[in-house]
Amino acid sequence: MPTIATRVSALRPTAVNAILTEVKALQSQGKKPVSLMRGEPDFRTPQHIVDAAARALRDGRTGYPDNRGEIGLRTAVAEKLERENGLSYDPGSEILVTDGATLGIQSALLALLNEGDDVLLPDPVYDAYQSPVRLAGGRIVPVRSRIAEGRFYLDAAALEAAWTPASKLLLLNTPWNPVGTVFTAAEIRAIEEFVERRNMILISDEIYERITYGEHRHVSPRLRDRCILVNSFSKTYAMTGWRLGYCAGPKEIIQAMFMVLAQSSRGPATFIQDAGAVALTGPQGCVDEMRKTYTERRAIVIDRLRNIPKVHVLEPEGGFFCMLDIRDTGIASNEARLRLLHDAGVVVIHGAAYGPGGEGTLRVSFASGGENLEAGLARLREGLAAL
Repeated sequence: MPTIATRVSALRPTAVNAILTEVKALQSQGKKPVSLMRGEPDFRTPQHIVDAAARALRDGRTGYPDNRGEIGLRTAVAEKLERENGLSYDPGSEILVTDGATLGIQSALLALLNEGDDVLLPDPVYDAYQSPVRLAGGRIVPVRSRIAEGRFYLDAAALEAAWTPASKLLLLNTPWNPVGTVFTAAEIRAIEEFVERRNMILISDEIYERITYGEHRHVSPRLRDRCILVNSFSKTYAMTGWRLGYCAGPKEIIQAMFMVLAQSSRGPATFIQDAGAVALTGPQGCVDEMRKTYTERRAIVIDRLRNIPKVHVLEPEGGFFCMLDIRDTGIASNEARLRLLHDAGVVVIHGAAYGPGGEGTLRVSFASGGENLEAGLARLREGLAAL
């Protein structure tokens, strides 16, 4: 038998994919668990974006794209970053279009990491970051967060405690999946100061930036010469299946990322990029409507899950996930998840799947609403009470 490359042994399936396998096994037995797990919006892509793609197809925009990204889209991205984030990037040399944020992050890691470099990752954090770090030869160093005053915190002291002489990158996610924290301007400044003091590079994954609640607002880092911003259209515009994202950063790093990217992708389809440009430059009322709906769903989740003995709802500041603190039950998060799945028929993700710092918590998604959300919350409340 041919041997498999040793690098593959370091890769792990995401928690979502692993749990989906369990769910499919139950479905094959005729059971019908309700899922409050996935981070996929149930909205349709706004019509004016769909129309732009169809128009581009009719106009013959089906050839090879510019491998860096069509200049129209890169210009739209630069204008968006200037308008909404207060950041200035040259669309010609400092912006790169990618097949979703995932490929952008992997390209950045492969372009920047040498074998044995350390990557600081908040703990807990989106688990799909781990395999790309390992694939690039990096070593994951968790930065332990803490729960206080109903939210997860990541402070400079924790970053300093995790730092090693081999630390090269900090990979940040804000708004923070899975925990729902939106870093404040002061918290971002403290992170910037740490990155500069330790001569590191920051990768800032900002795919949930437009989904925030109340007075919470997304703040992008201002580390112009040592930061790569990564974003996509999936969450903001309900374009998960379109696989369209972008990165912005110093031209030397973007050029290195382009060299990496060119080995595996020629870029998203031209007509998809044209639609992405329209998404950024067209009316944004659709985004406001989706955020309004998420706000209403968030309120439903908080209301339905309040006052359950030994269960505390951590009200999300951004994103469409709500964390439940079940540490007072004394039950491990994966055991609780399994009992909820098999006894209550509801699917959630255990916090420990995102790192040891998530132990004692559960992640509940309200990316989907309507009857699915209501039925799932009813089962979840009953299951949590039975714990």
